[in-house]
Amino acid sequence: MAIKKEATDMTVEQKLKALYELQTMLTEIDKIKTLRGELPLEVQDLEDEIEGLKARSTRYDGEIKELESSIAAKKNDIATAQASIERYKAQLDDVRNNREYDTLSKEIEFQTLEVELLNKRIREAQQAIDEKKAETTHAQQQLAERSTDLDVKKSELDEIIAETKAEEEKLREKAKAIEVTIEPRLLAAFRRIRKSTRNGLGIVYVQRDACGGCFNKIPPQRQLDIRMRKKIIVCEYCGRIMIDPELAGVHIEKPVVETKPKRRARRLRSEEDN
Repeated sequence: MAIKKEATDMTVEQKLKALYELQTMLTEIDKIKTLRGELPLEVQDLEDEIEGLKARSTRYDGEIKELESSIAAKKNDIATAQASIERYKAQLDDVRNNREYDTLSKEIEFQTLEVELLNKRIREAQQAIDEKKAETTHAQQQLAERSTDLDVKKSELDEIIAETKAEEEKLREKAKAIEVTIEPRLLAAFRRIRKSTRNGLGIVYVQRDACGGCFNKIPPQRQLDIRMRKKIIVCEYCGRIMIDPELAGVHIEKPVVETKPKRRARRLRSEEDN
């Protein structure tokens, strides 16, 4: 509670100064992240792809087992049908009339067709198994390649992180120390502005009479208000908080306008004519 009160009691100038110091820390952290480039995203993409390949291989294995179980069941059905055919053929020798003969013949024909159909289903299942095994082999090859790529990318990323970790942690500690001195509402607004900008700048100083973020011209009266440091002023175009260069610790040299000695030149020209 004491910290919040202290942050609230800060003058506008102190708040702006703290915000700009925080922005400086965060900008340095952003630069460190830029050094890592697209590596974190590439590592994440490879990890997602590897998980997908593993899931696909597992799914193929399950489908192959189901097909093998189906083949085994159909082979049992074939054995049952063939046993029925043999039994019906044996009964043909003992028929007493044409009706019994026709009935047994139809049963033999039906069971024979059933065996042919089951064999067809077995061939289709076996073909599906071969295709699944080929797809599994391809997925395993891809998995091995992506795993190698992931190891390389992780090694590169770990190396970069190791080089910048100490500096990043130090900057983060400084940023946290500054954050606790800023009132929560202002800090939340600053974070929201920073998140909405492409370069991550939530507060900028005036440069050549323009906003240092979007470079739109700032009216003279508004520039005066910024220099007065009496209230928080945001750019009407991009929404960034603005401060004057002096508060940001930036020294901007004003261009020196050279004046030509016009009267002297005219006098010399008159003397030459005479």
